[in-house]
Amino acid sequence: MSIVLKHAKIYTGDDVIPDGYIRFDQQIEAVGPVAEFQPLPADEIHVVTGRTIVPGFIDVHSHGGYGYDSMDGDPEQIDKMVNLMVHEGITSIFPTTMTQSNDAIDHAMQGIAEAAKHNPVIQGVHLEGPFIAAIFKGAQPEKYIKDPDVSLLDRWNKLSGGRVKLITYAPEDPGSKAFEAYCLANKIVPSVGHSNATREQLLESRATHVTHLYNAQRGLRHREPGVTGHAMLEDNLYCELICDGFHIVPDMIKLAYEQKGPHRLELVTDSMRAKGMPEGVSELGGQKVIVKDRQARLESGNLAGSVLRYDEAFRNIMDFTGCDMNDAVQMSSVNQAEEFNLTQKGKLVPGRDADLNLFTRDLQLETTYSLGRKFSQESK
Repeated sequence: MSIVLKHAKIYTGDDVIPDGYIRFDQQIEAVGPVAEFQPLPADEIHVVTGRTIVPGFIDVHSHGGYGYDSMDGDPEQIDKMVNLMVHEGITSIFPTTMTQSNDAIDHAMQGIAEAAKHNPVIQGVHLEGPFIAAIFKGAQPEKYIKDPDVSLLDRWNKLSGGRVKLITYAPEDPGSKAFEAYCLANKIVPSVGHSNATREQLLESRATHVTHLYNAQRGLRHREPGVTGHAMLEDNLYCELICDGFHIVPDMIKLAYEQKGPHRLELVTDSMRAKGMPEGVSELGGQKVIVKDRQARLESGNLAGSVLRYDEAFRNIMDFTGCDMNDAVQMSSVNQAEEFNLTQKGKLVPGRDADLNLFTRDLQLETTYSLGRKFSQESK
């Protein structure tokens, strides 16, 4: 039996169908204007007039949420965490680690690998640290920071089952050249982040991605572009944006959008354990985190990830920049699928996975389908 949603405005990732239909089981079977719809005997038809359908969201930077954290390394808890995130519209995710002891990262890699065997929403791993610059450590514990180490990265990649797709590192650190060569040989995207690199150093690096643009990096100055300026100047670099309004003020999000355009920006949550939980005391990497007024901060005052839902980020990017929904889809699904070669994800076209989000007239997320499996807000 196939599900058919009719009379929706559909953003496929390629174009917009003002009055469309989509037929799917685990994969998308057909999509097009309602005028071309031909019912089949096995169709389960739902009329969704006034709704909007977009591709499922792809979050390549998320540490945790709903009381769970990728670093806990518990496969059952990681599975629960990921399934709860589907209710935000996330249908592909890279569980993200952080700077910790080697043993702790070993444990996290093994736990994510085990969870990924049974949960196809997990499409990769983002290793954030420990190969970063202490001066821009952010919420990463300084005592575990180390220089780029190919043997360690190889070990963690193997423990993950070869699932590391993205690594945040500081390219100015010794050993970065061999480190970058390993990444490119193993289809791992090298991302500059938590870095004090200069423009000159970055021009020599092979990084093609920027972790949480503006945050925890050498900023833009009139005599030194830094990481932020380099990101703005290089058309080939993909840049993450945390669109909660706290990590980056809306005007600076708009500036990034106007400078980079929608084809090189990617919305991420950078969410942590406290997302979806009551405000108060939480934890990140053994550090006390205080969540108040929708912000998660260490006792030092540093932001410690976010409590941002992805569907909020999707609405925010349109509110902050004035971009249309087609551009928002580009930044929430299409770019990630293209950058990380997720060939079954990112667009609503026949043959790809049935990952899609159904929004109400006022852009509230109503239902998510992940590989055709329904996740409604009521069933959360």
